[in-house]
Amino acid sequence: MSFSADHIRNIVLAGHSGSGKTTLVESILFTSGAINRQGSVDDGNTQSDFHKEEIERKISIQTTLLTTEWHKHRINLLDTPGFADFIGEVRCAMRAADVVLTVVHGVGGVEVGTDHAVEAAKERGIGFCFFVNCLDRENADFDKVYHQIRESYGNGCVALQYPIGVGKETFHQIIDIVQKKLLVWNDTSGKATIKDIPAEYQEKVETLRKELIEYAAEADDELIEKYFESGELTDEELDKGIRLGILKGKVHPILCGSAKRTVGIDDLLDLLIEFCPSPIETGPVLSESGVERKQELNAPALLQVFKSMNETHVGDISVFRVWAGTVKTGDELVNARTGKVEKINSLFLLNGKNRKLVDSVSVGELAGTIKLKETITGDTLCDPNDLVQLKRIEFPPPVYHLAIECKTKGDEDKLSSGLSQVHFEDPTFLYHQDTELGQTIISGQGDIHLAVCLATLKEKVGIELETNEPKIPYREAIRTTAEAEGKHKKQTGGRGQFAIAVIRIEPKDREGEPLEFVDAIVGGVVGGKFIPAVEKGIAEAMKKGVIAGYPVIGVKATLFDGKEHPVDSSETAFKLAGSKGFREAALKAKPVVLEPIFDLEVKVPEAYMGDVMGDLSSRRGKIIGMDSIGHYQQIRAKIPQAEIMKYSMVLRSMTGGRGFFRVKFSHYEEVPPEIQKKLEEQYQAKRSGQVVEEE
Repeated sequence: MSFSADHIRNIVLAGHSGSGKTTLVESILFTSGAINRQGSVDDGNTQSDFHKEEIERKISIQTTLLTTEWHKHRINLLDTPGFADFIGEVRCAMRAADVVLTVVHGVGGVEVGTDHAVEAAKERGIGFCFFVNCLDRENADFDKVYHQIRESYGNGCVALQYPIGVGKETFHQIIDIVQKKLLVWNDTSGKATIKDIPAEYQEKVETLRKELIEYAAEADDELIEKYFESGELTDEELDKGIRLGILKGKVHPILCGSAKRTVGIDDLLDLLIEFCPSPIETGPVLSESGVERKQELNAPALLQVFKSMNETHVGDISVFRVWAGTVKTGDELVNARTGKVEKINSLFLLNGKNRKLVDSVSVGELAGTIKLKETITGDTLCDPNDLVQLKRIEFPPPVYHLAIECKTKGDEDKLSSGLSQVHFEDPTFLYHQDTELGQTIISGQGDIHLAVCLATLKEKVGIELETNEPKIPYREAIRTTAEAEGKHKKQTGGRGQFAIAVIRIEPKDREGEPLEFVDAIVGGVVGGKFIPAVEKGIAEAMKKGVIAGYPVIGVKATLFDGKEHPVDSSETAFKLAGSKGFREAALKAKPVVLEPIFDLEVKVPEAYMGDVMGDLSSRRGKIIGMDSIGHYQQIRAKIPQAEIMKYSMVLRSMTGGRGFFRVKFSHYEEVPPEIQKKLEEQYQAKRSGQVVEEE
């Protein structure tokens, strides 16, 4: 059955890990009749967590698209991971959705993952609602969580439901504040019985309804005028205000229930259909250049891939949203990034791992296709006669890194192919070959993220890997001006080698080019054809380092004197003379080792602030400032890279998983004397164990 855009709801479920998103999706599918048995995360048989790593770890790792129908509407659900390591999956899902249903645990309340969901919704510019889950758990407290939500995200967060009997396994009653009715679930069918509100809750409901009316009225000029005049809205006006409020980001409904016991789910579905915007109601979509494109059926085909997967025996799968027009099997669309034509060989709707072939999909739909040649996550496919690149999906920078190498020689080609496949499916997984350090470095959002990526890599290409901490890309620099003569003289019979280069070096800006070379030769004592060789020799010597074997930066080198031989001089001789002259001068110029310093932002609940700041200080971190964001504190600091190699694990342990951080390279800074001494000793030990040929 096909659905017009006004009968589609694209909803992403986001929130903190363990809040029950996957269970809620399972409950929605069961209640709506899409499945006849409700699975569980513990049993590993849910519709959305079907990958091997998800079943074993009992957490969502990938975004999963699931589809159901309710009252002649199609509801597309995007179940996202709550663990911070997989934030990239949330960003991708947000691009395809029109509203965010933020799931909050009825005991744990507002957590870091809740913040991430709300922040991502605000960045995307779409409305967000809340579902307070697990109200059948001991110590669940709806009122506490309700006030936490309002304190964190504003008074526009208003209750559309109020639960009765919270904190008991027998929890089964919710008051619908919009309908002004009590809903009772007496069995496991997921269907509610409607009753009158008990007298003892009338006053509470009136208070909550008044708050709801007040904020719903603010969504529309006519409604606010009516509210000021009469102090009331009709049921129809209230419905209109809620719809407009969600669309404009002024009203954020708070709903509630128990996904495990299917309590509140049918009413949740009713409210999502009634109040959440359809695709065309969310307005135009932005191109990369900032141009608005209307979401229209009668328009050239326009889609954007928001997720890429690879399945054995199937190949590459691209999951996309249609932003305009209709896409049909056999269509040839242009990839706006590459300019290449991609043929749509097949189309299908996804429901977890299940696929249903269709002939076409239209504006507002979420669907998949296979075997696109050069299309990756974030790419736009469009009509050849109407080229447009939609705004790309932005991913957070990596915060955790590992060095990897194959246990078996000859597996390097397999490794390269496997790394490319993993990055195709997960754009937040990055890798590169660091030629300076001689390591293959993989990067991601945390240790669990990379552990999952390595497991996927092993499964795809079947190779064994060893992991190590990446080496630190230290640098060397000089602190004073110094001069030295570099002399290369060698006579072995026949033509010899001769060159003298007198060099002065001085420190310069370390942020610019590593070497500034000045030719100050007067009188032709060194021929012009040999001067570039001296510069090349200095540059090569700088790459090898002076005291610890790390590249030297921030040097101005002046060649101001020298001597050549009419027969024995050569470019090679002057290159070696330049190298020797630089090394001797550098050893006189008070050389120092530099280490990379990073800007660090840590966001933690206020209760952990003292512990986190103390830990940062113990890691040679310098606190720059602090900002209060809701009930969280954001700490800004400068910290050496060497001190945060495993910081994601440290912060998680220290804050019970409620801390979050970002890092960005800032600058290089001198290491403390004791660290420099250690690095020098390591370098000398390494050199003494090797045969070093200088000539």
